Amino acid sequence: MALPALGPALPEIILAIGAIVMVLIGAIQGERATRLLEGLALALLAVALAVVVSAGGKLLTFNDGFIVDGFARFMKVLTLLGAGAAILLSAETLRRDGAMRFEFPILVVLATIGMMMMISANDLIGLYVGLELQSLALYVVAAFDRDNARSTEAGLKYFVLGALSSGMLLYGGSLVYGFTGTVTFTGIAAATQGGHAGIGLIFGIVFIAAGVAFKISAVPFHMWTPDVYEGAPTPVAAFFASAPKMAAMAMVIRVFVGAFPGAIHEWRQIIVFISIASMALGAFAAIGQRNIKRLLAYSSIANMGYALVGLAAGTPDGVRGVMTYMAIYLATTLAAFACVLMMRRDGKLVEDISELAGLSRTNGWMAFAMSMMMFSLAGIPPLAGFWAKWYVFSAAIDAKLYVLAVVGVLTSVVGAYYYLRLVKVMYFDEPKPAFEAADYGVRTVLLLSTIFVLALSFLPAPLFDAAEAAAKSLF
Repeated sequence: MALPALGPALPEIILAIGAIVMVLIGAIQGERATRLLEGLALALLAVALAVVVSAGGKLLTFNDGFIVDGFARFMKVLTLLGAGAAILLSAETLRRDGAMRFEFPILVVLATIGMMMMISANDLIGLYVGLELQSLALYVVAAFDRDNARSTEAGLKYFVLGALSSGMLLYGGSLVYGFTGTVTFTGIAAATQGGHAGIGLIFGIVFIAAGVAFKISAVPFHMWTPDVYEGAPTPVAAFFASAPKMAAMAMVIRVFVGAFPGAIHEWRQIIVFISIASMALGAFAAIGQRNIKRLLAYSSIANMGYALVGLAAGTPDGVRGVMTYMAIYLATTLAAFACVLMMRRDGKLVEDISELAGLSRTNGWMAFAMSMMMFSLAGIPPLAGFWAKWYVFSAAIDAKLYVLAVVGVLTSVVGAYYYLRLVKVMYFDEPKPAFEAADYGVRTVLLLSTIFVLALSFLPAPLFDAAEAAAKSLF
C-alpha cells in the first residue's frame, strides 16, 4: 500500500516533531528548560506559519480526509498567530505568579496541532481526532495553576462539559454516517444533494451543532465560559478566547458549508437560533458584571453570535464576513487581555473593573489602547469592529434574514453600554494608584494588536480581499 503524501500536513508534522523534542528537553532539564521551551515553541509556530503561507492551491491527502485550501490557510494563520500571542502573554506573567512550568508551551503546541487538524479535516473521523487532541491539551491548560482552587475548578468544569459535548458530537457523527453511509464531507454532501434530509439525518445535524456550539461557547452551551475565564489564569483565558475560537469557527464553517450544503434550510434554523440567543445573552448578561474577565467572557459569547450571523446566510459573502469578523475579533480580544494583564498592583493581578478608574491620567497609552478595543468591540465606526459587523449583517440581509440582522444591530446597541462603561471609568473616574510596569511580551502583543485594529479601521480592503479569496475555495 502506497504511503499518503505528507506535504499538505507539513506544518502539523513540524509541530508534532517539535513537541516530541520539547517533551524530551523538558524531561531531561526540568524547570530549567522553561525559557528555552518558550522560545522553541514560538520558533515552531513561526516555521509552521511560514509553511502555511508559502503553500498554494488545493491539496488533499490521507484518502481525501485532510484538505488544505485557501480557507484552511487563512484560518490556520489566525490560529497560529493566536497561539504565538498566548505564549508571549503567558511567559512572564505565569512566572511572576509562580504558576509557570515547562509543560505549558508544550501543551500550547499540542493544542495547536489539534486546532490545525480541525481546520483541515475533510471527514468526520479527522474532525473528531483533531478536536480531541485540542481538547485534551486544553483540559490541562485550564487547570494549569494547580495550587489555585479557582483554576482547578475551572479545569474540572471544562473537562466535564467538554467530554459531554464531544460525546454529543460523536453521536451526531454516527447518526450522519448511519443515514448517509459515509464519513467524508464530499460523500455526505452528495447524499444530501437533493435537499431531502430525513429525520435521522436532521437529528445528527442537531447533535453535531450542539457539540460545535460548545467549542465556540455559543448559547445554550456557553455555561462554562464565564467560570473558566474567571477561574483560569489570565493568560490561559486569553488563549481560550483566541486561537481555539478560530479553529472552532473554522470547524463549524467546514462542517455545515462543506458537508451539508443540501440541508441548508435545516441547519440554518439551528444557526439562527444559536446566533440570536448568543447575541442576546452576551449583551444583557454582561451589563451587571464587575469582574473584567467575566465581562470579556460574555463579550466572547456575544461575538460568536455575531459571527454566526454570516454563517446563517450560507453564502460565499457570509463566509467571507465570518472570516473577516474572526480576524478582527482575534486582534481586539488579544489586545483587551493584554490590557487586563497590565492591571497589576503590589505584585498581584487585579480584575475588578473599578481598578481601571482614572487610568487615562496614570497610563494614557494603555487607556487609549483599551478604549480603542472597547469602541471596536462595540462596533463604533470607523473602527475595525464596525466593518466586521457590517460584513456579516450585509450577508444576512442579502440572504433575506432581516430579523437576524435587526436583532444583531439591537443587541450591538445594548452591548455598547458595557463597553463604553469601561471607557467612562478610565477617563472620568477619580484615578487609583498606577499599575506596575508590564512585561515585554504583553506590551508587544498590545502594540501589534492595536496597530492592526487601527490600520484595518481605515484600510479594511486587504483583509476583506484575502477573506473573499479564501471563502471562494469552499464553494
